[in-house]
Amino acid sequence: MFDSLAFDPAVKCLLLLVIVAVLFITEKIPLAVTSIFAALACWFLGLVPQEEVYAGLADSTVVLFGGMFIVSASMFHTGLAQDIGSSVVRMFGTGETKLMAGIMVIAALMSSVLSNTGTAACLIPVVRGICKNAKIPVSRELMPLAFAAGLGGTITLIGTPPNIIANVALKAAGMADLEFGFFEYAYIGIPITIAGILYMLLIGRHLLPKGEGTEEAVEEEALDPAQTTKAKKTICGIIMAGVILAMATEWLPLENAAILGALLCVVTGCITEKQAYQSIDWVTIFLFAGMIPMAHAMNTSGAGALIASYTVNAMGGNPHPMVITVVLFALAVILTQFMSNTASKALLCPVGIALATQIGASPRAVLMAILIASSCAFATPVGTPPNTLVLGPGGYRFVDYLKCGTGLVITCMVVSAIVIPLVWPFFP
Repeated sequence: MFDSLAFDPAVKCLLLLVIVAVLFITEKIPLAVTSIFAALACWFLGLVPQEEVYAGLADSTVVLFGGMFIVSASMFHTGLAQDIGSSVVRMFGTGETKLMAGIMVIAALMSSVLSNTGTAACLIPVVRGICKNAKIPVSRELMPLAFAAGLGGTITLIGTPPNIIANVALKAAGMADLEFGFFEYAYIGIPITIAGILYMLLIGRHLLPKGEGTEEAVEEEALDPAQTTKAKKTICGIIMAGVILAMATEWLPLENAAILGALLCVVTGCITEKQAYQSIDWVTIFLFAGMIPMAHAMNTSGAGALIASYTVNAMGGNPHPMVITVVLFALAVILTQFMSNTASKALLCPVGIALATQIGASPRAVLMAILIASSCAFATPVGTPPNTLVLGPGGYRFVDYLKCGTGLVITCMVVSAIVIPLVWPFFP
């Protein structure tokens, strides 16, 4: 039996996940190196084929990252980000807490109807400009921005694309009449967003690092005074507005909008070709790309299903729906820190429906718990793209996400346990 377990793909994947998690937390080797190591290890252990080892580098999200890094840098090089920052500082003042509240509210509102990743990418240069004008370290504001983008994505059906997975699972189970409506997510999304912002203002901000961030000084030194003209600022602003509009209306795919915006920034002289190359944070690119094979292996090897199976069996007998809901919430939260939220939702939604049906309860509460939990990827820099995007600019370490994000996850879990059964009763 031991031999069979030792060579079981799911067991190998789980052991690799533990090793990667330890390396991420301790940072004995650089995060990006650990991530690429994980991708290679997946191939070495036979968890993914050779053609998928580096497939993450061609992932559309990686392309989106690259394009938005350039567009964001253009806002700095033209001075537009600094001007916007000055305006926001005049509106909210220079107090760190007031700025954090304003940034989080704006990010949450935008991400409720826009892509979480697009929202974070668009606001990073603005927030850095704000911090520069307010003389506040960027590390104090960028993580709250990323967290708010994740929270806002829970407010509507399109806040984050994987939200639709619950409806797909319900339809597949012959329960199309139980599908969630567009704004139905707001019943839980708004409460956890408010609770999340309050957590960051009252508790989370005390757990944030006080460093300046690794890239801010580089950006300031690289500014070209000849480019900071009113005309260039206007052009850059139009390009950024066009990118946001294209993303919001889905007129163009996110990555196409970002790349087109980046190209226009270079062509119009808002940023030079050399500055464009220098603006790309390769740590972010390789960190994200390297974890894609790992997430794929969690799905295909059965590792995720194995975790779910053991958790379900541990409940035993005839558990109360609330127990099922809390357990699946906790399981989804753990999985989503290292898997994509799409993968964790796709894995657990059918399990939630089956369990609820078995005890004669409505599956809607269980499904909503899974959906919300899978969006609470706040405890690692690889749990969600916004977290990864702010890693380099904020100068964060893996442990910073763990320290600040864990409390946010617990806050969301408590609010969900209270609100979800009230809005979606187990036995309507």
